[in-house]
Parts: sequence; structure tokens; C-alpha cells
Amino acid sequence: MKVLIDANVLYPTVMREVVLGVAAAGLFAPQWSDRILEEWARAAARLGPDGEAQARGEIAMLGARWPRSNVKHPSELEHRLWLPDPADVHVLAAAIAGSSDIILTSNAKDFPRNILAEEGLSRADPDGFLLGCFEAQPDAVNYAAQNVLSEARRLSGEDWQMRGLMKKARLPRLGKALERSA
Repeated sequence: MKVLIDANVLYPTVMREVVLGVAAAGLFAPQWSDRILEEWARAAARLGPDGEAQARGEIAMLGARWPRSNVKHPSELEHRLWLPDPADVHVLAAAIAGSSDIILTSNAKDFPRNILAEEGLSRADPDGFLLGCFEAQPDAVNYAAQNVLSEARRLSGEDWQMRGLMKKARLPRLGKALERSA
């Protein structure tokens, strides 16, 4: 299964790391475009001068780790597409060009299911998508989440608990499921 990941899932960090940890376990093939990655870098720049530099470094590492995940599409593809927010048409175009199955986004209102269905696509929110992955492969998702939890503790020096970290990362249902399975 090919999943095009929108910028609002790649940034914030914890959400991205859980999603990509699940991809690394082989549950799906992640995809994005240069423009999606650029949106991530621009969003990180709002944190200050170091935010953008850090994001660009993470983007470079992402490209090295997932070299076949970057999808390119012809600009004319965007001209035939429509979404409620024209600024999101490039995401739909990348999903079509990459033969994606799903667009993973936190932005449901700008990706109507009926429009996506016309292109053979569906939409999933990160929490619901990861919860479905957990139900299908609990060990793989738990492993990915545990790695993220360990790294969050290491970097912050705080004693994060799984449910609290997942809730902060806007993954509350996944956090609850992970806590119940522990």
C-alpha cells in the first residue's frame, strides 16, 4: 500500500517519527513530493532560524532513508484537479502521479472523500490510520512507538508516558490502544 504523507503529518516530529517507524516496519510505502517537503521546512522556520535548518537536515536524512518515496508530477496534472483549497491541489496531484492508495493528512475538510474517490484515492487521518495499523500489526506499531518514546525521553530529559506523548502528538486513540496493550 502506498501512502502519500501530507506536510501536516511530516511536521510535527513525534507524529512523523511514529508514522515513518510504522512504514519502516513494512506496513506501507511512504510517499511525498518536493513541495510537501518544502511546506514542512517553511512551517519549521516559524520556530526561528534553527527550525528551518533542522527541518532541512531531517528532510535530507528522509531522502537518504527513503530514496524512492519522492513523487514527481507534471504541472499540467494540477490544472485538471480541484479541491476546496487550491493550495492543496499539488498534494492530490502527487498522490495521483505516485499511484498512491491513501492521502494521510490532518486536513480532512480540504480533501473531500468523493473527489478523492474519483481518482481512486482515499483519505486517512494519522490517528485513525495508525490505530488501524496497530490493530493489524500490534507488535510492529508498538515497536515503532516505543522507539519514539525512548527518543522523546532522551531528548527532553522528561519521563514521558506513552499515552501522554501520543496525545500531545495528536494521536490519542493510538496512545490509548498502546497503553491498553502494555
